[in-house]
Amino acid sequence: MAEAAAGDMGPTDEPTPFAIASDDARLMSPLGPLAGKTPDAPHWFRNAIDTPHERSRLLVEGAGVEWLAWGARGRPGLLLLHGNGANADWWRFIAPFLSGTHRVVAMSWSGMGGSDHRPGYTAGQFVREALAVADAGGLGARFAVAGHSFGGMPAALLGAWHSGRIAQAIVIDTPFGDDRRPPRRENPQPHRIYPTLADALARFRWAPVQPSPNLYIADFIARTSLRQVEGGWTWKFDPWLWSRFEHVEMEQTLGAIPVPLSYVWGERSVLAEHGVVKRIRELLPAGTRFVGLPEAHHHVMADQPLALVAALRSLLA
Repeated sequence: MAEAAAGDMGPTDEPTPFAIASDDARLMSPLGPLAGKTPDAPHWFRNAIDTPHERSRLLVEGAGVEWLAWGARGRPGLLLLHGNGANADWWRFIAPFLSGTHRVVAMSWSGMGGSDHRPGYTAGQFVREALAVADAGGLGARFAVAGHSFGGMPAALLGAWHSGRIAQAIVIDTPFGDDRRPPRRENPQPHRIYPTLADALARFRWAPVQPSPNLYIADFIARTSLRQVEGGWTWKFDPWLWSRFEHVEMEQTLGAIPVPLSYVWGERSVLAEHGVVKRIRELLPAGTRFVGLPEAHHHVMADQPLALVAALRSLLA
């Protein structure tokens, strides 16, 4: 997610994971020193994002929902779900590595990416969007689903509510059982419009704040999270989304998910740190597979992309 705001302080005045308490420019403006230039990237990354793929939109209950796809129809299906403020393009350097064995589809939730915004949002709506995209994208009668961060919530709900459609669910660094969501702003405001692309890129930062070990990934994600408008550039996601989202209680649902379930987390993530993962082990069903990724923060695909590919390949085999 880009441009996190400072989190509200709790009664003990301890910062939340989304609180901004750093004057380190490498954390607060990792792309600023590049002045709009694209950093060098390794061949594997360039080859991945240049891999041909389908890009389409589907009307779901009044809103256009964008989706991307790789791999041949007829292969086992895999649906990739992004997190808060992100979009389908965040999977573009991961999905090609999985498309040799799977038909892979990544979608942008309504209110994010190139999908339309809605007057209100619910977990049930997101689940229906996922099912509609899975059908349009040719994932078959049963498919696997993997969701990062916020995307882990609808991934788990798909396994709980539509077990006949879901072959397995993989949840990636979602802090179940611990209220570590971004604080809800009392008076959300429209996104700022930056006069140049370089100005907008300089404002990019992760939420929660974390290092950027691979600037070429941070740059790609920032560019795909922006859109050009009259007067400059601004972020794609709906600034009112979370003030208009109807939260769903997950704890009772998690323990009853009947499909094979895996939990992958970054071992340096502030959202899935040791105590949180311990609680998640208690919430998820017996037999859930747990895979920690060393040296990965919350945005595991940005920190350890090839390690995430290896983990997904193993879990999907």
